[in-house]
Amino acid sequence: MVRSTTIVRASDALPLAASVDDEQTEQALQEHKQQSKLIFRRITPNAEPRCSIESGPYTLHYLISDNVVYLTIADKSYPRKLAFSYLDELSKEFANTYGPKVDSVRKPYAFVGFDTFMSKTARLYRDSRTANAATSNLDKLNDDLQDVTRIMTKNMEELLWRGDSLDRMSHLSTSLKSESEKYRKAARNINFQAMLRQYAPLGAVGLLVIILLWWRFF
Repeated sequence: MVRSTTIVRASDALPLAASVDDEQTEQALQEHKQQSKLIFRRITPNAEPRCSIESGPYTLHYLISDNVVYLTIADKSYPRKLAFSYLDELSKEFANTYGPKVDSVRKPYAFVGFDTFMSKTARLYRDSRTANAATSNLDKLNDDLQDVTRIMTKNMEELLWRGDSLDRMSHLSTSLKSESEKYRKAARNINFQAMLRQYAPLGAVGLLVIILLWWRFF
């Protein structure tokens, strides 16, 4: 279920619009909304354009498009494909309505009126079963949204305590490190097998000679 949504300017984290949440939701998500602010501060020009950050019972999904960050807090069990489909809908409408004004606004929540569209869209995506039915009538998702395995996933602890980065190069570095470790292990196995093939016959002959000598003299 989609719980809360915030839209900020990527370059300076200026809040542009946000969903109007009831008091119960505000209390339940107080900590996670603070974490959202941390994410906005960590975003750089090299940040991954789509990312899911797990935090307790919720996952914070964000999408960056045209210097705007769209972030939603959803239940951890809520499908990532639907979360990013929801954010994609918001980004298209926001760009069409306010796109040219984004870079020039100075005051926070200059586009608070966008809440009407957010509320309407969130209702469609609130329940995953309803959302699946609704998305069947929408345009097909693009390849990036369909392939959710390509969306970077982080854990909030990595950002809070390890100072991890949301940058693409950081993600690439981690991937390359993992891949290089796999190649090193594969290379060691290949070298070991080659050594066995090379020296196994000599070892067998030597063992046979020892057995014959032992049998003859002992």
